[in-house]
Amino acid sequence: MTQQGGTWPDDSETVPLDSGSAPASFVPKSTARRAQSTRPMPQRVGAGAQSYPDTSQFPAQPVSASAQGGAYSNGAQYRQYQQNRQYPQYQQYPQNPQYQQNQQYSNGWQYQQYPQYQQVPAAAPAVAAAPKRTHTRKSPKHGFLALLMWLATAGIVCIMAIREIPFGIDGSRWVPLIAGFVPWLAIASALFLLLSLLWHRRLLAVVSLVCLIFQVVWHIGFFVPTTSLSDEAKQAVTQTDANGLPISTDKYARIMTFNTTTGKADVNAIINEVREQHVEVLCLQEMTEGFVQRLEAAGIDNVLPYHIVAELHHGDNGGCNGIWSLSPMQNVSGDLVEVDASRVAAATITLGDSQVRFVSVHPSSPTRGNQGIWGEGLSSLSSLKEYDHTYVLMGDFNATWDHANFRNILGSRFVDSSQQSGGGFHMTYPANSKIPPLIEIDHIVHDKGVVVGDMQTVELAGSDHRALLATLEAQ
Repeated sequence: MTQQGGTWPDDSETVPLDSGSAPASFVPKSTARRAQSTRPMPQRVGAGAQSYPDTSQFPAQPVSASAQGGAYSNGAQYRQYQQNRQYPQYQQYPQNPQYQQNQQYSNGWQYQQYPQYQQVPAAAPAVAAAPKRTHTRKSPKHGFLALLMWLATAGIVCIMAIREIPFGIDGSRWVPLIAGFVPWLAIASALFLLLSLLWHRRLLAVVSLVCLIFQVVWHIGFFVPTTSLSDEAKQAVTQTDANGLPISTDKYARIMTFNTTTGKADVNAIINEVREQHVEVLCLQEMTEGFVQRLEAAGIDNVLPYHIVAELHHGDNGGCNGIWSLSPMQNVSGDLVEVDASRVAAATITLGDSQVRFVSVHPSSPTRGNQGIWGEGLSSLSSLKEYDHTYVLMGDFNATWDHANFRNILGSRFVDSSQQSGGGFHMTYPANSKIPPLIEIDHIVHDKGVVVGDMQTVELAGSDHRALLATLEAQ
């Protein structure tokens, strides 16, 4: 290229720039003139000064080649190209629509119109947020039911306290009636414990658990035996002699107690049960004169030929008490201790080498107006602890093991056979009713000198009590 008229062509003019096989592009003449010049590039002085190599060493490229910053015809374009190489982070945003738009520009100056891309730091690894603790909202229905359970639990605690009322105080109107249902409280406490755990009522669960523990500990003897019969005793009571009667010369006997409900019980059902169970000692309560006559007419003397019947007098609690035995009786009494409700029949019977004194009892029931008589009758029976005999008391005590008055009879000498045999509860009242038996008021109380086990209850027609049977082993 030559100078025209001593001057360079006007910059507005363009000249073709040969680029080998590349198509020609037009650039300003001044730019083309500088590109063909062999003179070195001027040096910048001062801050940010930078020298640029001769651009002739770079291959000529078309001005329109945007990916490489255009033709490197001067230092400014080279500088822009170098700047483009300093921003590889643009490649981290291939999906960004604005970056896709930026790719149409061929130099760094136009890239700098989007500085926000240079400020975006590398994405930090995602950190899993700690799970937030959520609280389940308690439904109003559960809240109301929980309130009812609290009230019921408070009632359970009160009944448990009633059970521990000392002797002589629990003769008030409602105490004996309520205390008779203590064994059923364990079911209620277990249910409340389960529901309170499901509904997250922690305090109620703790209180219910404490109540349940106390109730189980109180009644553990009903399910874990403290004594047990020998195998010889269990086998002996199943054997009979040549006449089909139980063997009366050993120290084992099947015994039975039954409240006849003012003499309304079926006498034939009683005698049949005596035969089938091989009963050797039978105690009956609430007998009338007519009942005794029917019983004798039905043949009671054929299976139990010996008996003692207490004298019947006005004011008896439904009738008199009596004892029937397979073996001869000794030291019989129709009024052993003073009990206003009904006189106490007693007799001593020989079992092997032991003398056992059997007593048929029936103190007054704790109904309205009779609480005082009920308490006095139980107190009179507790005086038998001071006598020198081996006692077995059988009958309708009108009290449960959870009554303090009844436990006072036991003291440290006597035991309730049901409470120590481990056979569970033996509910005897009510019977022959749509309501199942709910309370255990018929008992066999005995000295620790004998063992009683294999207990069971039997429902006999005509009575509102179940008969209670057991096997006795004398020592």
